[in-house]
Order: sequence, then structure tokens, then C-alpha cells
Amino acid sequence: MNTLIALYTITHKEIRRFLRIWPQTLLPPAITTSLYFLIFGRLIGDRVGAINGVSYMDYIVPGIILMSVISHAYSNVAASFYSTKFQHHIEEILVSPVPNWVILVGYLSGGILRGLMVGGVVALISLFFTQIQIYDLTIILVTAFFTATLFALAGFINAVFANSFDDIALIPNFILTPLNYLGGVFYSVSMLPEIWQHISRANPVLYMINSFRYGFLGISDIAVELALGRIFGFIILLTLICLSLLEKGIGIRD
Repeated sequence: MNTLIALYTITHKEIRRFLRIWPQTLLPPAITTSLYFLIFGRLIGDRVGAINGVSYMDYIVPGIILMSVISHAYSNVAASFYSTKFQHHIEEILVSPVPNWVILVGYLSGGILRGLMVGGVVALISLFFTQIQIYDLTIILVTAFFTATLFALAGFINAVFANSFDDIALIPNFILTPLNYLGGVFYSVSMLPEIWQHISRANPVLYMINSFRYGFLGISDIAVELALGRIFGFIILLTLICLSLLEKGIGIRD
């Protein structure tokens, strides 16, 4: 019972944290993605033409939605957990009889929910530019949840090792953004030269984007089973890393 109370408390705090300032956490993506749809979908899309038999606008919509899920799930956990370290609230949690998995799940919950909610906002915005098709709703929901979970875990790791708020912005700017843009959001990997196709397959975002796109359009450059399997494998790996960091107190008890 005490474990459930602790889990509820951390989860409730994390969710209220971003909902309390929703004009800063949920509205900005609407403006940013509107520009993506306008510039890439409307202005450039007509010149690019169809990809794999699908209009360019319809092709990029799933990628843009998932890109928003990725960035906000990541940034929410990274900023929240680092703030807890910076303000020395983490000591209160560590000295309490709360299992490490409860701490991890509590912080992940805020990032996962924020990522999914932002994805929902972006999906609603896309309706002003195109009609969303749904080929397999289960694949859409599973991929969105897996992706939000994976990058919430990555954000947690970033927060553990961060020594300043600048470190929180370093990974998104120099690693996360390139992975997103090179993950097939705006193009099909089959359009690349063969050597770059092989290099692109080392990008985990490629598997998420293609699995998510398959749920909408029924097309993918990667086998969906392989994509979901690799995403789940990354989740297991990062979960073990996060629990190990909490157990050893790396970056927390220093």
C-alpha cells in the first residue's frame, strides 16, 4: 500500500507539473507543427509529389506527430528530474523507503503522458491540412506509447548525468534533433543511395517513424515486427540502465 501511495504521489506531481503550465507545454507544439505542415506539406509538398503512392502531406503527418511525442517525452523527464536534483529534493526521495522502480515509473509517467498529449494536439492540428487515415489503430497506439516510454527513459538518463541546465539542452540539440530529421520523417529511406540506407538503419528513430506511419498508411520501409521488436529491446536496455544508475546513485549522490 505504501508503495502504491508513493507511486501515486510522484506520478500525480509529475502530471500536475506540466498541466499547471499547459500554455507553455501543450500550445507551442501547435504553432511549430502548423509551420511544418504549411511549409513542408503545402509549399514544398506539391513539388515533391507522392511517395510510395501517398501524397507528400499524408506521408509526413505521422512522422511529425511522432517527432513531437519524442521531443516532449524526453524534455519533460530530463527537465523535471534535473530540477529535482538541482533543488535537492531528490535527497528526500532517496532517504524514504521507496523502491527505485517507483521513482523511475513516477517520473516517466509525466513524460509519457505529456508526449502522448502533445502528439494528440499535433494530430488535431493536422486535420486542418489533411484527412488522417488510420490503417491499424493498435500499431499507432503501441508505437506511440513505446516511443514516449523510450525517450522518457533517455531523458531520465540525461538528467542523471547533467551538471547544469545547459547539459539538458545539449543532447536534444546535437543528438535528438539530427536523429529525428534523419529518421525518415520527411522522406522514404528507399530514396537514399544504398550505402546511406544501411547507415540509416542504425538510427532507432527510423524504426519508430516507419512503424507509426504503417499504422496510418499501411506502408513502411521497415518490417513492422522488426521495428516494434527493436523499440521494445531499447526500452528494456534503457530501463535496466536507469535502475542501475538509481541503485548506484551515479550523478545523484555525488
